[in-house]
Amino acid sequence: MINRKFLLFILVLTLGLFLAACGTQSEEENTENTDTESTDTGTEENSEEAAEDGEAAAGDYKVAMVTDIGGVDDKSFNQSAWEGIQAWGEEQGLSQGNGIDYAQSNEKADYMPNITRFVRDEYNLIFGIGFELKEDIQTAANQYADTNFAIVDDVVEAPNAVSITFKEHQGSFLVGVAAAMKTTTNKIGFVGGVDSPLIKKFESGFIAGAKSVNPDIEVDVQYAESFADAAKGKLIATNMYDSGIDVIYHASGATGNGVFNQAKDIKQNDPEREIWVIGVDRDQHEEGAINDHNVTLTSMVKRVDVAVQDVANRGLNGEFPGGELLEYGIEENGITFATTNEEAMTEEIISTVEEWQEKILNGEVEVPQTIEELEAYEESL
Repeated sequence: MINRKFLLFILVLTLGLFLAACGTQSEEENTENTDTESTDTGTEENSEEAAEDGEAAAGDYKVAMVTDIGGVDDKSFNQSAWEGIQAWGEEQGLSQGNGIDYAQSNEKADYMPNITRFVRDEYNLIFGIGFELKEDIQTAANQYADTNFAIVDDVVEAPNAVSITFKEHQGSFLVGVAAAMKTTTNKIGFVGGVDSPLIKKFESGFIAGAKSVNPDIEVDVQYAESFADAAKGKLIATNMYDSGIDVIYHASGATGNGVFNQAKDIKQNDPEREIWVIGVDRDQHEEGAINDHNVTLTSMVKRVDVAVQDVANRGLNGEFPGGELLEYGIEENGITFATTNEEAMTEEIISTVEEWQEKILNGEVEVPQTIEELEAYEESL
């Protein structure tokens, strides 16, 4: 009896151990399978996140610009540069504060702090707009080798910086032709911002173009010594118009707003008087609008917007032209003249300007860039 009970106990115990072992093995297998599935899922999720992060990094190219004291709304080349960056940003799905930005400079002391702020915010490419930023862009390029820089209207020397210049003398020559054909007094004026080699290119080209049409035309030249003094621009324009000048070409940034204001004041008081302004850097047709008239004859359009987009695209594509000097002229579609005012810019004027443009392109005319070259050009007429 005892032996039979003992055998039964051994049998039950053995069966229990067997079932427990099977259960443990099943749980371990389930746990392993669950861990494997979890690991596989996690690997897939991590891979997807890594891919997304990789795509974001590939498209993470930030561009900013620092204005000179003329400001981003100078109706001139600062504004043109910002419009170019905005257009580039729109193509890349970026917006102000989200991949593109600008810093306003109210005085020269603002240049370096504005530049370094963008470096600190890890912008890949920083533009300095205007020759007055040359020294600070040069310093920043030397200090921050991992950041790319660009200077507009001057030249710096650094492997991580590009210099962007224009053949302003070519466009100024063309609007000089238009001025000489439009004037009825044979007296025209030029208002410059800061007397500098850059603005001398505008002056020289303008006078050369006008004298190519009429060697005896009178050209009055005055400098405001500022790109942000509209009051000074208005005063200079007042004196010029009072002296019988009827066409003024300005190359003075926001100072030129004063030239436009004076021309519009005169036109408003005497709608029959022929008074004109030639704009600069961008088509300034809107600046000349007054009632049913427009005092903007034409504009020497300097495509700063095209240049900044070109450089930004090169940087985005890993082809930043560091250490290079890029020059944009008529041939590069970087310089042109506006024909927006169809009443003022007659077909005769436009066709004549285009004839001179072709002479520049084919090398028949070498437009002077300095006063010395201008004097030699005048002697050849």
